[in-house]
Amino acid sequence: MLIGIDASRALRRERTGTENYSWQLIRHLLALGSGHRFRLYCPQPPPAGLFDPPDRANLAAAGVSPVETRVIPWPRLWTHLRLSLEVAQHRPDVLFVPSHVLPLLHPRRSVVTVHDLGYRLFPEAHRPLDRAYLDLSTRFNAHSAAAVLADSQATKDDLVHYTGVAAAKVTVVHLGRDETLAPEQDPGRLAEVQQRLGIGQPGRPAAPYVLYVGTLQPRKNLVRLVDAFAAARQQHPELILVLAGRRGWLADPIFARVEALGLHDAVRFPGYVADADLPALLSGALCFAFPSLHEGFGFPVLEAQACGAPVLAANTSSLPEVAGQGALLVDPLDVDAITAGLLRLAGDRALVDHLRAAGFANLRRFSWQRCAQETLAVLENVGRPSQRPADL
Repeated sequence: MLIGIDASRALRRERTGTENYSWQLIRHLLALGSGHRFRLYCPQPPPAGLFDPPDRANLAAAGVSPVETRVIPWPRLWTHLRLSLEVAQHRPDVLFVPSHVLPLLHPRRSVVTVHDLGYRLFPEAHRPLDRAYLDLSTRFNAHSAAAVLADSQATKDDLVHYTGVAAAKVTVVHLGRDETLAPEQDPGRLAEVQQRLGIGQPGRPAAPYVLYVGTLQPRKNLVRLVDAFAAARQQHPELILVLAGRRGWLADPIFARVEALGLHDAVRFPGYVADADLPALLSGALCFAFPSLHEGFGFPVLEAQACGAPVLAANTSSLPEVAGQGALLVDPLDVDAITAGLLRLAGDRALVDHLRAAGFANLRRFSWQRCAQETLAVLENVGRPSQRPADL
């Protein structure tokens, strides 16, 4: 079977959650040695080795699947114009779109991943035009694809509720995790990263810090986190807050709240953190705070657990499903609850140790190999001759 994959989102140099999902899943699908052929559609040539399968002993030993990279440049509307034309002229047996929208012209044997419907539950956290596009594209994906993948049961439930798609059409496939992440044990490396990111000072240990990693945007609920941090700091004035990530849209209220509360010396904004620095940054944190209003999956929770950081997370959307027993869950709309959670993690060593151990245990539920195997099963089911409708 020839499986075509829209690999465009995996080409981003600074990948966020859905882009990382696309990249990791493609690599692990190729590594399964399934006997199928793969065609990767890219708007520009990918960097050498980008899609090389990971070299891990637990991957299937059947060999790497044959893969063709189809580079199809186009200045604008690449998906709906250029990719549409490509799959119409050279049809794959199955088309898989892991991190975007189906092209307007697509094989009926198409599979798409829907990552979340946060725009429906928290519309104020999205720009009006973005919200309209997300609603249109999500409905198009759900009703046009032969099968839909959802990152979590929470996302599946939202998809069925808000779009009316049949539940039987949606398969929950949990994402994997970066199995190279582990606690950073080298004090020198911890200090070097902290100093370079503006958290610590040369020759002095870094102050205990509460850490968030992700895009700075309204959906991440960072204004409430700043408020909760300010309240917790009244009892623990030594604390600092690190908000790491690219500045997203409507980020100004976050910075304004920091200034209004007089916290400019207590809050750090190091920007996007390179993958190489993430283990040290997470390992050195007092806790990882992720009170996001809505998540389709929540990669950062697993990253924090992998590095031994105790996690404070919202008790809504997919986060309880993903965090398991390895997080202290709080109401993300209640600043007092977030404050109380921060204070517990700052003062309860037994709780911190419990969450750290539970986080390590929780990680065993997630792997990219399993994600790839379950994804491939859906692709194979859609591509079976008995399941094949007319092509377009």
